[in-house]
Amino acid sequence: MSERQPRSQITKYFDLDPITIGEVLETAAVSVGDTPVESSDAAAIQEAEKRCINTSGDETEGGRLGGKAQAAASFNAGAAQNVNKITISDVLLDATSKLPRDKAVTCEDADEVKGAELRARPQAAARPGGVADTMEKAAKMNLDD
Repeated sequence: MSERQPRSQITKYFDLDPITIGEVLETAAVSVGDTPVESSDAAAIQEAEKRCINTSGDETEGGRLGGKAQAAASFNAGAAQNVNKITISDVLLDATSKLPRDKAVTCEDADEVKGAELRARPQAAARPGGVADTMEKAAKMNLDD
């Protein structure tokens, strides 16, 4: 097997599970973890968590990560120095265990999370390595399975 074979080639040899929203959030915690949480990050995290909430109505808990992210973004907006700001890793550390349930990332999930981030982000693109960017990559990899 060559060093950089596509995931679809690798799955011939290994039984890989699809990438989940929790794994995406934890990956973002590593890739951009030292970055202070902004409102666009909070919007993406809230939408990602929303995608994991059971829509049958029997899921009573929700908003744990999203609420924490929104509070962090609000705090950071008033903080004078980056040293005092709450980072993405502070919010997303061990995200999978904090979700009401986890699920495989779909293209629809990635589109909704990206839309949420872009609506709250002044730049025209999602944060490289952030939640929306990582969701998009995960959805494409899951399609290859």
